[in-house]
Amino acid sequence: MWLLKSSIGRKVVMSVTGIALILFLTFHCAMNIVALFSGEAYNTICELLGANWYAVVATLGLAALAVCHIVYAFILTAQNRTARGENRYEVATTVNAGKVEWASKNMLVLGIIICLGLLLHLFNFWYNMMFAELTGMVVAHSPGDGFAFIVDTFSCPVYVALYLIWLVALWFHLTHGFWSAMQTLGWSGKIWLCRWKAIGMIYSTLLVLGFIVVVLAFAFGCAPSLCCDGSAADCCHQAADCCKHAAECCK
Repeated sequence: MWLLKSSIGRKVVMSVTGIALILFLTFHCAMNIVALFSGEAYNTICELLGANWYAVVATLGLAALAVCHIVYAFILTAQNRTARGENRYEVATTVNAGKVEWASKNMLVLGIIICLGLLLHLFNFWYNMMFAELTGMVVAHSPGDGFAFIVDTFSCPVYVALYLIWLVALWFHLTHGFWSAMQTLGWSGKIWLCRWKAIGMIYSTLLVLGFIVVVLAFAFGCAPSLCCDGSAADCCHQAADCCKHAAECCK
């Protein structure tokens, strides 16, 4: 089958799985932003997903996409290194000097950082939530209380630093991977290639910024959801006071 045996076929698989993972990241980011404003609403989503059969099936499908994407990335990288040998950077440094993106030349390194960050994320959340619910394991909070695990995780400066490094690597990976996937699938030309690069840059930046805002908001204790315990008006006032307090702590 050409999808599995040919270099072009493997790139197509990489592109399709990559786009699917970007769509998941978009959903995940939207879900995290909910946690910024309401812990109750976030936990409602967590309970809706939880360890229900459809959530488990979706998780297995997502895991298959991620594994496929990672395995094919290593295969293609090994093939490229074997084909180019010691001169694998010659095109980037001589023929196309200044035209090859840094992210393009370091996708493997970025991918490894992203994989390590993913393992950390799975340990902090999936292990304590879905896995704990499926196995009946006792954890610090109720498996459905995702908001509590967010608060715990980002109250630790080490985790905050690691997550920020992970997200920066993810940004570099996405800015190149987005337009590269479109190019592989044939959805680009002289005009559209530049457009896809611009779209990918904007989309990836907004997506990663969404994650970073959540991390920093909980790290500095200024997430509105940490302060809300009354009416909407009271919530707004409490959120403003909370942010002022965080700003004073940073001075």
